[in-house]
Amino acid sequence: MKFIQHFILGIKSYWKAIHFIQKHKLYWFLPIPALLMLLIYYVGSQFAHWQSDWSANEGCLVCTNMNETIWFLLKLLLSISIGLILMKFAKYIVVVLLSPMLSVISQIVEKKLTSNTYPFSLQQTMHDVKRGVRIAMRNVMYEYIFFLLILIVSAVGWEEVHHSPFFYLTFAIGFFYYGFSFIDYVNERRRLDIDQSIHFIRRHRGLAIAIGSVYSIFILVPVDLGKMLSFEGFLDNPFTIMGTVLFQFLMWMLASIAPILTIVAATIAMDDLVDLSRNEHALREIDDISDIKQ
Repeated sequence: MKFIQHFILGIKSYWKAIHFIQKHKLYWFLPIPALLMLLIYYVGSQFAHWQSDWSANEGCLVCTNMNETIWFLLKLLLSISIGLILMKFAKYIVVVLLSPMLSVISQIVEKKLTSNTYPFSLQQTMHDVKRGVRIAMRNVMYEYIFFLLILIVSAVGWEEVHHSPFFYLTFAIGFFYYGFSFIDYVNERRRLDIDQSIHFIRRHRGLAIAIGSVYSIFILVPVDLGKMLSFEGFLDNPFTIMGTVLFQFLMWMLASIAPILTIVAATIAMDDLVDLSRNEHALREIDDISDIKQ
């Protein structure tokens, strides 16, 4: 029963987050992940383009011995890996790189909700960033371990992996770990260590899955920035090309605003759940908290 209550709380927090962003003009943060994602994708596409030209034109025809062949294969593997990581996982990299900003936004939201303030400390800021990256990498590792296990079980029992009912568990697992990453920003300010945060989120997994599910839907939309930036054949089919460009632009914007919207929603949900105004580790301004929360 609590799972459902917590799940509904997480979903409702997104509606609150949209109004909160508008009311407090936090939309100025939205272009940052959009531009960062575009930059990462561009670098990745350049790597992929360079690799395809290099391998197609040169190949290993110039290799004269085993050492040159090995170096060629390592170079090929490295270039392909970098290109795929930057192009296919740009949305994940953005979240890690945005960790400092997401921490700041979460504090801003909490201050406006509760009047809580946290004195600036470079040492604490660096600790927060390291913790955020550590949590993100931990969650990615666990998510992919579970993914591989489910994939193996599905491959053994079914001819088509995606026909296995177990395969769809990968989505729920991803939802949980994404939600975990965003909720942990608040738990850190509550001075919960990582083990305590893990225990807390397991007891409120409905909230984590709700927060992570909406975020996943936003970032998993099929964005092709190459098509968004390409106007080839525009004179021949202007409406088709513009329709494709606008559709990809909309998908790109949804993926770009996801980190900001989610950190706001996660902070609001945590305030509704545990009442962050009671956080004994925060300083408080002399404001009427009941008025702020209205």
